[in-house]
Amino acid sequence: MGNVATMARRELGAYFLSPIAYAVIGIFLFASGLAFGLGTFVPGGEASLRTLFEFWIVLILVFVLPMLTMRLISDELRTGTIETLMTAPISEIQIVLGKFLGAFTFYLILLATLLLYPLLLSFYGPLDGKLLLCNYVGLVLLGALYIATALFFSACTKHQVIAVLMSFALLALMTFASHYLAQEIEGWPRVLLQQMSVRTHFHEFVRGMLDTNHVVFFLTTTAFFLFLTVKRLEMRRW
Repeated sequence: MGNVATMARRELGAYFLSPIAYAVIGIFLFASGLAFGLGTFVPGGEASLRTLFEFWIVLILVFVLPMLTMRLISDELRTGTIETLMTAPISEIQIVLGKFLGAFTFYLILLATLLLYPLLLSFYGPLDGKLLLCNYVGLVLLGALYIATALFFSACTKHQVIAVLMSFALLALMTFASHYLAQEIEGWPRVLLQQMSVRTHFHEFVRGMLDTNHVVFFLTTTAFFLFLTVKRLEMRRW
């Protein structure tokens, strides 16, 4: 675990030295603030963050998190430092977990900025603490899945732009395309698409339902993409 912690600290520190990270912070704060101001914080509106969390934050994260993780392995491939890393006394699993935890910790810091919005709403109406907790648990799990997915594509190419575009495409497919397509069909294909849809599972957290099935979906899917990333790095060794 020492190697994992060291790698995580290295990646987290690199974010605060990278202009891309600050650009991501700026985009996230501007987009989420705009969505909150125009869609939630309006005269006569309900003192609820449901609209913000149900669609806008998910949409923002689909675009922001791939940009946050695109350099994690792609940059190592581009500069050739991946070869040095692979010959160091650290396993592929430790490399992947360290990079994932570094990005995930930065994401949690980013997520903390959203606490301002329920604070503002509390001045205008009572907030459901249990519902808010479920919302944030869902966002934590959602972010972990998105980071793991983008990390896999970062390991697939040395070109960061390609890694971002592939991540965008798959996350949009998993989150939005599958959700909307499930509304148009019937029978077992609809059930299958609903089970595969990230937004369908996340929607239950927005409703305040902390269901074990949805937690398991996010954890297993995140683990699956981390597993694929490890296997991708192992292929380079051979």
